[in-house]
Amino acid sequence: MSLIGKKPVEIPGGVTVTLSGRTITAQGPKGTLTYEHRPEVSVTIDTDAKQVVVDNPGDVKQAKKYHGLTRSLVQNMVEGVSKGFVKNLEINGVGWNAQLQGRKLNLNLGYADTRTLEVPMGVEVVVEGNGKLAISGADKQAVGQFAASIRRQRPPEPYNGKGIKYAGEVIIRKEGKAFAGGGG
Repeated sequence: MSLIGKKPVEIPGGVTVTLSGRTITAQGPKGTLTYEHRPEVSVTIDTDAKQVVVDNPGDVKQAKKYHGLTRSLVQNMVEGVSKGFVKNLEINGVGWNAQLQGRKLNLNLGYADTRTLEVPMGVEVVVEGNGKLAISGADKQAVGQFAASIRRQRPPEPYNGKGIKYAGEVIIRKEGKAFAGGGG
């Protein structure tokens, strides 16, 4: 039995979770998220204790696989609609920057052209000074996916330290080529 799956998901104040068939809907101040859980597991909502409980109905191998996963996805939904998720990125490079024009993010990253990315629905981007970006939203997967697609445009390189990195990410620097003195 999954250790994560055994824990009930607490429902904070201001968040409502409903179950209709296999579809779980969470509503809160940050928005609404829905998820259709796998038929191998069962989900119940305890309104008195304000908890969502994910059960493994038997000793079936398929059910064991999805027990902890379903619980984690429901937990992320509840946390997303109540608090939201944020990923911070830093752009390091001389003259490299980002501008937001409506729902398009324009990245000037030292290439001959400007890279333009469409901001997905449910995701907000804030461009701060000094090459800092804050990506936020209720859906953890959408926020992480968009942050990864921005980072993929120019990943950090280990020699000069230029590129787009997550805030707090440590880039292990490498030493460049050393030229030997002496002639030949």
